[in-house]
Amino acid sequence: MELPLLVGVDGSEAGMRATDWAADEAVLRGVPLRLVHASLWEHYEGTSLAQDLAEPAEQVMAEDIVRAAARRARARHPDLEVSAEVLPEEPESALVREGQYTSLLVLGNRDRSGLAELLLGSVGLTVAAYAPCPVVVLRGSHDNQAVPGTRGRVVVGVGDAPQETAAVRFAYEEARRRGVPLEAVRAWRCPVREAVREPEDGVQSAEEKAAETLQAALADAPEDLKVHPRTVEGPAHRVLLGASYDADLLVVGSRRSPGALGLQLGRVTHAVLHHAACPVVVVPQPV
Repeated sequence: MELPLLVGVDGSEAGMRATDWAADEAVLRGVPLRLVHASLWEHYEGTSLAQDLAEPAEQVMAEDIVRAAARRARARHPDLEVSAEVLPEEPESALVREGQYTSLLVLGNRDRSGLAELLLGSVGLTVAAYAPCPVVVLRGSHDNQAVPGTRGRVVVGVGDAPQETAAVRFAYEEARRRGVPLEAVRAWRCPVREAVREPEDGVQSAEEKAAETLQAALADAPEDLKVHPRTVEGPAHRVLLGASYDADLLVVGSRRSPGALGLQLGRVTHAVLHHAACPVVVVPQPV
């Protein structure tokens, strides 16, 4: 039996849009949808509704959140199997743990004003860094982009090590599900010392190396999938952010070192999670 798709809900409008996107994606994958609201109830303020029901105020609020999200998902897809659960713990730890039992974990990005709207919160960063499953953070407009693709392509960023294929394999499957081509992007930079001494040879060498890395990463591409390899000169995070404006989904890998401290998210992954113009999938890649 296939694992369900999990979406974290918090009662915000961004969380409700994440529910819509996740419901579409669950139908596309043919798997159940699981809704989870995680919080420490004692952090909420009391409500008169809780007094009327003789139940803890925070529990009433949390259950209302998941019920509303479940109704929305079922209204959108009446035949979709939907379950909902409240977990009385910190969202970060709860979602990371529950990632063991899900095929894909979806998070919304809260609507905020000013500079803050560009930045992903600590929950999203922590879950993207530690969850054992692929994590989708819904950047950009992300309205109804799951079925079908509105921009007509999935983009995957290819890093330095072509043997790191988890993100590429995930991107293959997502492009096939959506019936769109896959664009595999490899950024490259010309070393300064080569450009100064031998400008033409330095540029050619750096670009050729990028093309070779890209070719190696795509060696096992499915024959029935259109794959467009593209090498672009520039910093990797800027190249991928530019590509995100015309993509339905941007896929990046995240290397995981057992026992290592910190978020284990590189600069490129940080940048696309904060600023991409489309949903971003972070795929864990064991080292």
